[in-house]
Amino acid sequence: MNSHSPLCLGILASHGGSNLQAILDAIASGGLPAKVGLVVSNNSQAMALERARRAGVPALHVSAATHGGPEGADQALALALRNHGVNLVVLAGYMKKIGPALLGAFPRRILNIHPALLPKFGGQGHFGIHVHQAVLAAAEKESGATVHLVDGEYDKGAVVAQARVPVEPGDTPETLQARVLKVEHQLYPQVLAALARGELDLDQL
Repeated sequence: MNSHSPLCLGILASHGGSNLQAILDAIASGGLPAKVGLVVSNNSQAMALERARRAGVPALHVSAATHGGPEGADQALALALRNHGVNLVVLAGYMKKIGPALLGAFPRRILNIHPALLPKFGGQGHFGIHVHQAVLAAAEKESGATVHLVDGEYDKGAVVAQARVPVEPGDTPETLQARVLKVEHQLYPQVLAALARGELDLDQL
């Protein structure tokens, strides 16, 4: 993440991987001076793995089922990312809690994107459509997306960047989700590009 270490991303995704695709597209267009070294999913059927293969990026399925439990999966994940030269781990819809081996291997080098303005509407149980349901139930005037550092607790790491989205009259959880997701696809590559260019320092957060 400086002139001596070009940004090599390890992307973890559980399902569709639309944020992964946004990152791959930003790299392909020249807007993000980085490469994706490895994509990993805990779900062997994840569309994210197919997106990686189409882009010529190594793709792995690593889960408790493949590695004898959560601890084995955690250790295998850390090793695989290291072996592929990754220096920044990017969670893109990854539905598993990050374990101690991975946290230890990449201190202050794991990012997540959350579909709300943290610290509001974060923590266990606040994922996917549930976040947008909670935002609407609380009659919030705005929502958005937050890129944050990952630590040992859900959605508690330092905020790196946020993008705001107004809550519109008549919004459903699905319409709000779609609008927030569009902003996620812009924000994540922007944050990664700032890191790649040395304009953002995670150690200062």
